[in-house]
Amino acid sequence: MFEQFLRTELLLGHEALLRLSRARVAVFGIGGVGGYTVEALARSGIGTLDLIDNDTVSLTNLNRQIIALHSTLGMYKVDAARQRILDINPDAVVNIYREFYLPETKDRFDFSQYDYVVDAIDTVSGKISIIMQAKEAGVPVISSMGAGNKLDPSKFEVSDIYETSVCPLARVMRKELKKRGVKDLKVVWSREPALTPGAADDAQETKGTAGRPVPGSTAFVPAVAGLLMAAEVVKDLARGS
Repeated sequence: MFEQFLRTELLLGHEALLRLSRARVAVFGIGGVGGYTVEALARSGIGTLDLIDNDTVSLTNLNRQIIALHSTLGMYKVDAARQRILDINPDAVVNIYREFYLPETKDRFDFSQYDYVVDAIDTVSGKISIIMQAKEAGVPVISSMGAGNKLDPSKFEVSDIYETSVCPLARVMRKELKKRGVKDLKVVWSREPALTPGAADDAQETKGTAGRPVPGSTAFVPAVAGLLMAAEVVKDLARGS
């Protein structure tokens, strides 16, 4: 099994690779950010991955989501991701959940089974619930802040939530987590101010749920955010922290 991860072992060492192979990581949200996180975790030798998402692959995902191909259109994203992971590492264990994580569904997930939790969902209530559940279980968690309406991948960084600025989602999360007594949270966020969807020449602004504009996105911005998330998970697990 380890031969395919030889290049990783050269940097991290054999014991670290063993820790990765024995780790179980839950990824909530298998979209633009979460899909790239899952891809990198699979290629890093994570032994067990739990994938949680109820969405299906659509045409509008093709511009940025690594699991989105014409051959996967209409598939559940967790199914497409599982297929891809097992093609990368047939020895991996992939548990899939075709459902959205919501505060109302949190009891379906036993966070004590996880070695790390990745929050790559969009809803504030869901993100807070994931973070609180991970903290209560004593499990490391990393959360993605806003990646939509951004063009500069070099502006992304990893820091504590209370060191963020600019990002409107991070601002809301700081306020809500402070009220709940959360003292720290590792996040991936961008210093780039959000652009206005439909601002480019001839761009068509589309509406999403509740009449809100659908955020614009590119192939390279969510990818960078997702890979940064995976890097933190791998480094933390490799050193046993």
